[in-house]
Amino acid sequence: MVQILGNNFDGNRLLIRTLKTFYGVGPQVGAKLMARLSIHPTARLASLSSQTVLDVTAELSNMKIENDLRRELRENIKRLRDMGSYRGRRHAMGMPVRGQRTRTQTATAARLNRIDRKG
Repeated sequence: MVQILGNNFDGNRLLIRTLKTFYGVGPQVGAKLMARLSIHPTARLASLSSQTVLDVTAELSNMKIENDLRRELRENIKRLRDMGSYRGRRHAMGMPVRGQRTRTQTATAARLNRIDRKG
């Protein structure tokens, strides 16, 4: 078991797959992080030294991920709603924000924007 940012992960797991479990770290960000630390793309957690794991943890702690990123997104949407902009009104109504068609396909937008209308 390897611990990264307080979460325990199995040692047989690929590092890139582990990084992608954190909100805000996708394939590209994970690949850049691994390249910056000179870690092979197919490295497994068990093969990493404890210093490398600490370096990965330190890099992740400097990034805006998880709750910080969620809070920032929520504040940005709240700012749009308070301004009364077109995008803010669309978020408030639970309708598509980025110009998608509304005649037939609004179920996805309503599902995604539902979270933002509570705040």
